[in-house]
Amino acid sequence: MSSTPLTTTAAGPATEEGDSALRAGRFARALVGFGKMPWLTKCCSLWLIIVVLAAVLADVIPGLPDPNYQGFIFGEAKTNDGPSASHWLGTDNVSRDILSRLIYGARVSLIFSISGVCIGVFVGCVLGSISGFLQGFADSALMSFVDVMLSFPALVGLLFVSTMLESRGLATLCLITAIFIWPRFTRVGRAAALSVAGQDFVTAAKAIGTSRKRILVREILPNVFPAVLAFGLVSMAILVILESTLSFLGLGVEIPTASWGGMIAQARQDLLINVWPLVWPSVTLVFTVYSFNNIVDWLRERVAVRSAAL
Repeated sequence: MSSTPLTTTAAGPATEEGDSALRAGRFARALVGFGKMPWLTKCCSLWLIIVVLAAVLADVIPGLPDPNYQGFIFGEAKTNDGPSASHWLGTDNVSRDILSRLIYGARVSLIFSISGVCIGVFVGCVLGSISGFLQGFADSALMSFVDVMLSFPALVGLLFVSTMLESRGLATLCLITAIFIWPRFTRVGRAAALSVAGQDFVTAAKAIGTSRKRILVREILPNVFPAVLAFGLVSMAILVILESTLSFLGLGVEIPTASWGGMIAQARQDLLINVWPLVWPSVTLVFTVYSFNNIVDWLRERVAVRSAAL
């Protein structure tokens, strides 16, 4: 009877040591993978890490001004001021700090793109795998509905729904975008599922009497996920551009919420006075989108079909 507590006590540290070793191994593999990247891909990865960390930690960055604070009202700042010690990237035409608005604008773009991609990847993997593996009536019905959704202009739908809801908040835009983006992910997932369904390990799983549900979960979904995820990363760059475009046209998040597209649109008014308010958001947008595309191209070369799980 005394052996049970001893076994439990001994197993605890052993389990913790095993978890620590597993985490250390994953971190080491991540470092090795980063070391194998081309130098340009490393720069793109570092840039995205900086953008993400700045967006996440914007509220706790020491000395970062309020992105909506207009200092010229109280005589504390100048409008269209160039880079200085108090405003590293200068101020816009209402004396708001450009660096602060860039960081908070990154948060808007990342939330918009990541939410759309996460919903699209999840729905695309599930529905695409079911459609491509089961085929038959389920495939025909689902793809017919997907074709209808793809034939509808997404921008018109976004404007219509946002107008009916009388809201252009970030949550509303994310929800509407997810509604119109999932059919594209489903198409990609179905194509990947059709390819995987013809593999030898799926045929072998059917031959030994494995249920279709188990094959779908253990064989189809894990192999469909990389293809859909790669498409999701490409779509993330597209969604960043979409959010900036909507804000540039005055159809994105409501003023005074910071957005890269909104900053570019506002900077056009005083372009002959000061070019910096236009340069910084434009450069940030270009670098971010290019970084996403560069990393996706690097990942595509390393995505392979996973070996059979059964």
